[in-house]
Amino acid sequence: MTRPTGTQGTTSAERARLAAELRELKARTGLSLARLEERTPYSKSSWERYLNGKTLPPRQAVLDLCRLAHEPAARCLALWELAESEASGRARAEEPPTAPAQQSPPSPASSPFPATDGATAGTTDADAAKDAANATDTAKATGTAPAPADETGHAVRKGAVAALVAAVCALATGAVALALFLLPHPGGAPRPFPSPPQPVLAPLCGGATCEGGDPMALHCGPHPATLASHHTAAGVGMELRYSKDCGASWARVWGAHVGDRIEVTADGRSQSARVKDADAAKDYVYTPMAATRPGTAVRACFRPTTGGQPECVEGRVTAPPPTAATVH
Repeated sequence: MTRPTGTQGTTSAERARLAAELRELKARTGLSLARLEERTPYSKSSWERYLNGKTLPPRQAVLDLCRLAHEPAARCLALWELAESEASGRARAEEPPTAPAQQSPPSPASSPFPATDGATAGTTDADAAKDAANATDTAKATGTAPAPADETGHAVRKGAVAALVAAVCALATGAVALALFLLPHPGGAPRPFPSPPQPVLAPLCGGATCEGGDPMALHCGPHPATLASHHTAAGVGMELRYSKDCGASWARVWGAHVGDRIEVTADGRSQSARVKDADAAKDYVYTPMAATRPGTAVRACFRPTTGGQPECVEGRVTAPPPTAATVH
């Protein structure tokens, strides 16, 4: 068995994004964890950890799931690279060190410490006298009185203290906001971090080209309309689904037994699927799609393998409202 990549523990943001993308791919394949174990080198428990973000999957596992979902691997591999870099610490190691800020020596007027060296003190006094003479000349030319040297130093120190207080307040505000976000809400559990938006994949067929196709593999499965739903007397669930973007309908069943069948009929054409084995019975079983025009009545029937009476539901695809005629 392939050794899992990464460590278990708190799920990082990058690993959470990767796990969300992998769950979307698994939903499109229609495969259970047991079927994934059969079709890849990784066990059911390993796939459970990968899909829930508990463990960073191996790169090959990402490639295998993209292949099963008929999805180009570039996006998922990019997410995997980010998560792997974050988990291994390479992202932190590759950050360039921050150069220390160079501090300029304090000016004689603003320095709070007197010079102790005689030559330095003499130079400071000479510079101060020169600055005072320049200030006096400026005052004579403008008619204003020069500011005393101790007031100038006090103003500089006051500005530095104000900047320091503003920085401390900003840090305190950020800490309080983070604490409030992490506090439990009335339900008792901490607020989860928002999930990144998931990409909407364009359908790969439309109308007649969807006839007999897999709704998940052809990207017709996300956000379909449910035309009808029903639970049989034995507790088997069934739904009649329709994708406006694909112009096609299909049926799905869950909680069924091996050998049970689900069938969809639209415009006189039927598509059906059978529950093949015990693993398939644990997941949704989908029929192939039937091309469906607006205004069409669609019918789904569940046929139990025990020979009992079939149970059916019907729905109608809503036709678009007529466009008002323009009078010329």
